[in-house]
Amino acid sequence: MKGDKRTVLVLVLVLVIVILLGFIGYLFLINPALNGLVVRGYNQGQVDTINAILLQISNSGYVQLPAGNNQTLILVPYQPQLQQ
Repeated sequence: MKGDKRTVLVLVLVLVIVILLGFIGYLFLINPALNGLVVRGYNQGQVDTINAILLQISNSGYVQLPAGNNQTLILVPYQPQLQQ
């Protein structure tokens, strides 16, 4: 009888330790790796968007961006005037 209780207690403690190790492993290993992928993807999205805008400006000479409330932002290439 006592041996059965000790076996169950040891199994429960081992299970709790395994669950805690899994949780700590997730917090310190998996979660930061996933966050790094998200940040890297976000930065790549910004670069792709800027490149697409610049490509459209170079092809058509301007780009129209919706700015909300039925307004549009028009971007054109800047051409500084040369001073004489």
